[in-house]
Amino acid sequence: MPVTHPAGPRSRPPLPDLAVSLAGALLVLAGAAGLVPGPAAVALAVAGGCALACVRLAWLAGAPPAPPTSPEPSPPGTTPTGRRARRVALSRRVAGILDVAVLAAGLTVAVLPLSEPAHRLPVALAGLAVTAPLYAVALLRLPGRSRLSTRERLRRGVDVAGLGVSLVFAGWVLLPPGPVPPAARAASVGGAVALAALLVAALAERRRRPGAARCHAGAAATLGGLALLVVLLAYAAPDRAVLAVAPPLLAGALVTAAGARRTAVGERPRAGATPAAWPGLTAPAGIAALAAGQHLWTVGEFTAPAIALGLSVIPPMVVREVLAAADQRRRAERLAASEARLRHLVGDDGPLAGAAPVDRAGLVRALDRRAGGALLVVDLHGADETAVLDAPVLAEVARRLRAGAGPHDVVARLTDTEFAVLTDVGPVLAYALGTRLLVALAEPCPRPGVASRIRASAGLAETTGGEPEDVLRQADLARRRAVQLGRDRVEWYDAYLEEQLVRRLDLERELPGAVARGELDLVYQPVLALADRLPVGTEALLRWRSPALGTVLPDELLPVAADLDLLGELGRWVLDRACRQLADWSEGGRALWMAVNVTPRELAAPDFVARTATALAAYDVPPERLVVEVAEPAVAAELSTVVARLAGLRSLGVRTALDDFRAEHASLAQLRRLPIDLLKVGPHLVGPGADGQRPLIDVVANLGDRLGLEVVVEGLESDAQVAGARRAGCHYGQGFALARPAPAERVEAWFEEFPSTPR
Repeated sequence: MPVTHPAGPRSRPPLPDLAVSLAGALLVLAGAAGLVPGPAAVALAVAGGCALACVRLAWLAGAPPAPPTSPEPSPPGTTPTGRRARRVALSRRVAGILDVAVLAAGLTVAVLPLSEPAHRLPVALAGLAVTAPLYAVALLRLPGRSRLSTRERLRRGVDVAGLGVSLVFAGWVLLPPGPVPPAARAASVGGAVALAALLVAALAERRRRPGAARCHAGAAATLGGLALLVVLLAYAAPDRAVLAVAPPLLAGALVTAAGARRTAVGERPRAGATPAAWPGLTAPAGIAALAAGQHLWTVGEFTAPAIALGLSVIPPMVVREVLAAADQRRRAERLAASEARLRHLVGDDGPLAGAAPVDRAGLVRALDRRAGGALLVVDLHGADETAVLDAPVLAEVARRLRAGAGPHDVVARLTDTEFAVLTDVGPVLAYALGTRLLVALAEPCPRPGVASRIRASAGLAETTGGEPEDVLRQADLARRRAVQLGRDRVEWYDAYLEEQLVRRLDLERELPGAVARGELDLVYQPVLALADRLPVGTEALLRWRSPALGTVLPDELLPVAADLDLLGELGRWVLDRACRQLADWSEGGRALWMAVNVTPRELAAPDFVARTATALAAYDVPPERLVVEVAEPAVAAELSTVVARLAGLRSLGVRTALDDFRAEHASLAQLRRLPIDLLKVGPHLVGPGADGQRPLIDVVANLGDRLGLEVVVEGLESDAQVAGARRAGCHYGQGFALARPAPAERVEAWFEEFPSTPR
């Protein structure tokens, strides 16, 4: 069973965010010290954060969500393709709207130092009037939003009322005495209500949809900063006072982009996750108490309207406490009923009595109580058509997980095909536990008339120092990685997993159309004769020069192209460009060969041989000057098809090569079946053999002579390796010790140093 080992640090803020935040803090300090005018300092501090956020949101505007790694139920009348298309369109629209909202907020502050003092208040009002609706539209369209029940709407409304009244009260008593400008009154009241609604939504979604919660928090910070700016300008506050709006605006932009990015990774709404109760109870009381204390310190007495407004904070808190108690009672009843059903499913008369899996809410509570340990999320996959994940099979899975877990471990059922195991042991022992559980689950499940086999993957995350839903999300990301890497394995969460998922989204977004945009390129690595070190050919190596992602190499590019069904398009471009370049060099008198790499999937295309013949004819290239390479490790799965296609190429006169030959028993057994002309091996065969045996390259070279194959040693990086390959009788070599890959112009200039000798 494949395993991986722990690696990588814990998640931390990205370096650009830290740099932008530090620069903003320095600018605010410079403004406070009088070194920079207040509006200019705010404009510069906020501009960096907004620019970074806008770039990230613009990238996300075209990114599809992460492909699902576990089955999802299809609504009636829909297909997975249709659902994915709708999710793609929704993600793009939301990211685009958020991008415009952040841009509007940044521009509002950016034009302040360029405006006359009399015009700054209208500018701030206009910015707030544009930004608020944009945020509202985007937040209402975030993926995963579910319809609230009547009880949930009531609880949400009570929370908004309590927090909103406390914020309105705070604004009332903290504003300067005397007449209140209309703009300040509207901004303070409207801002308090909007801030309450957004913060309550962020807290409610914090565990169920962490990405959406961050978007709500970012909107709260941004709109709160703009409302504060309106109030300060309405009162004609000093320029230094305007510095107070920089932190919320800067943080709002970065948090909005972070939330949208997290949502784009493909987080799934988590059923049963409930928000923490204490902010809804203590925040309104704390805000009102602090505001009242500050007012008493500065003014010394309250007006009758202020007293009435302050007392109106109490009723929503009482109602919320009553609703919370009722919700707790209902959750306890549902938990008891669920545990009773699961105990009945597993069986109460055996050693598992009283040890059935809890439901998800019970796992969250257990995570809240744990100070350390690890969480395993196990995903089930049917290995064959007999593996139906029905109730008896799931009961057997639960029994095996409970039997393999420790006496104090918690086993939970998350979804139809996912279980979780919460253990007190450290991460290394938890990793070993996960491996044992997968072995246990791999045993056949007895069923009437047949034995079903299931496959499973597991993700592991440490529980130390994280919120329960964050730990669940991390373990789920590790589970996704295990599925992507082939299943039947345990993957350990590290901070790079999320970066890899976002990188994958970027690649999937940018690769379609890369050929039409002219972003693909070939570099060429010469192949030399080892006897005299003269060039005999080149290998064409694909590079993707993406303006957004930089240079992407084939190891990263080809898996994405395969998933997007773009291998054929890329392969046609490579073959055409290689033949054209080979024709150019042939006109200059260079009788070189050109090697082109293909995958078995490309080679299996029915028209591959015909397309190759067409490309050769289009550029009048002699067939023997083209070499088609296929990697040996990938051949076994489609050996008969590969043999047929290679034979068809040789019938045209095209030479064929087996790349990355491993010299193992299976490799030697299939070598006689493959119609090839060249055998390419790595430098690891050149070194001394075990126990003083002669190097494997000697054996491979002798085998090549017997089969009539030319042996090419690639990856040669030292003169010692070159000498070893030559001593073994290998004719050709390739690697940094001989020549590095380079664009066609540089390779052509390098050729000029050698006589034009056909080979």
